[in-house]
Amino acid sequence: MSTGQPSLFDTGDVVLFDDAEGGIRYRPRLVDTGTAARWFEELVRDVEWRSLQREMYERTVDVPRLIGSYPLDSAALPATLHEVLAAVRSVVDAPFDTVGCNLYRDGRDSVAPHNDTLHALMPRQPIALVSLGDVRDMVITPKPGTRGRRIRLPLEPGSLLVMSHASQSTHDHGIPKTRDKVGPRISLAFRARQPGGDLLRGYRPAG
Repeated sequence: MSTGQPSLFDTGDVVLFDDAEGGIRYRPRLVDTGTAARWFEELVRDVEWRSLQREMYERTVDVPRLIGSYPLDSAALPATLHEVLAAVRSVVDAPFDTVGCNLYRDGRDSVAPHNDTLHALMPRQPIALVSLGDVRDMVITPKPGTRGRRIRLPLEPGSLLVMSHASQSTHDHGIPKTRDKVGPRISLAFRARQPGGDLLRGYRPAG
């Protein structure tokens, strides 16, 4: 990985960063393209997408994407998410109990570099991210004091990115805006919460 850009293969995992909890690993083909396309269409239709706002730099701003969130034991969980969860659990052994859904409508939608909120997550449990729809790049950047290079990773439809809890202390990740013509993309982030952990703290409905 001397160039900072990993080589992606048709099968198998690509290790982007390693640590005692599994690091950051990418599987380009969790499911076939037909299944990924069907999941995308069903979730665009069935997820309760919300436009949210949050406080940043002493002002209220619109979150540049649509958001949905479900406990995995919710009766309102769309049937498609049960399928996605089964596929994730076939390769990741973790007590996931919630899924965060993000809909990036075009290249103007994004998420700034960040790490997941550790106090809301169970220690030593990973975060699993499934991508559907158009390809968008994720930028993974080592925090100061962490060895390694910045990686720009195209997230393919039907792919799986797994990030360890520990990696949230060593790396930031984000989806930058792009001027390229891109269609909508959905990301599905499966997490194991701490009791009482609020993964949407600081957000509020728009309008």
